[in-house]
Amino acid sequence: MEGGTEGKLRGNTRESRLSRRQKLVLAAVGAVMLIVLIIGLGLGLGLRNRGGGGDEPETTQPPAPQPTAVWQPAVNTSWQIILNAKLDIDPDRPAVVPDVEVYDIDMFMHQNSRVISSLHKLNKKVICYFSAGSYEPNRPDSDKFPDADMGSVMEGWPDEKWINISSPAIREIMVGRLDIASRMGCDGVDPDNVDGFQNKNGLDLKPEHSVSFMNFLADEAHNRKMAIGLKNAGDIVKTMLPKMEFAVNEECAEFKACPIFSPFIKAGKPVFHIEYPDGAPFDTDGDQKDEYCSAPGAEGFSTILKAMNLNFGAEYCDGSTVRTKVLP
Repeated sequence: MEGGTEGKLRGNTRESRLSRRQKLVLAAVGAVMLIVLIIGLGLGLGLRNRGGGGDEPETTQPPAPQPTAVWQPAVNTSWQIILNAKLDIDPDRPAVVPDVEVYDIDMFMHQNSRVISSLHKLNKKVICYFSAGSYEPNRPDSDKFPDADMGSVMEGWPDEKWINISSPAIREIMVGRLDIASRMGCDGVDPDNVDGFQNKNGLDLKPEHSVSFMNFLADEAHNRKMAIGLKNAGDIVKTMLPKMEFAVNEECAEFKACPIFSPFIKAGKPVFHIEYPDGAPFDTDGDQKDEYCSAPGAEGFSTILKAMNLNFGAEYCDGSTVRTKVLP
């Protein structure tokens, strides 16, 4: 009996141990099957979400639009442009005349000032001017221009020369200028003299060179969250319009060429338009003023009448004149 009882006890112990082992195995198998099932479901959902044959759409809602950081001015935006003097603004008590939406100022002349931040306090946007297609002798980076990239002297500007806008060295200089504009807080840039192909440049520049250069400048400006405008260069307006936020034009009324720039208006982008009538801005020839302000094709342009030296004075087509305060 004792032996039988011992045998039964041992047998029961073996059965208990076997039962627990089976339970562990079954539990492990169950866990593996559950993991496989989860992975399978995940893969199936993933394939459906990537359009892998599932009936469900990729997403139930369209993606939210991404806001752009590049400023886009509106048609008829009011402005003032001063390139030969530094604006005189008290940064502690900023005020400026005229009360327009945009100021176009010389970048280098304001590089070490607080004018831009003062204009921003007044809710003004700032376009920073620099020459992108010519050499000027008195700029901080003038010594970087290689002699090999110099072209002809610019007609009417004996100190300036056309430059090879396809040169890597020239483009590197312009990237440096865009870096300066970005650090200054410029909302946009006004790169001048990109129409060398329309002038005696001594470098055999053609429209395609300017298109390539402007695409390069636009990409670099946009990468720095700045708008960019096409200055004159009417022959490449249609090509460059998609990449530009605005145009800056000089004398399209004088040369009866304003319709060339009107595609900007149709695209909802402003044309900042300058004319230089006799006596402007404080003794403007009345007939010229009327002619320029009502020029065919200039409807919707932001027209301003200035002296050729782009000084502190300005007249607008409504007859108002202003004297912006500048440093002596």
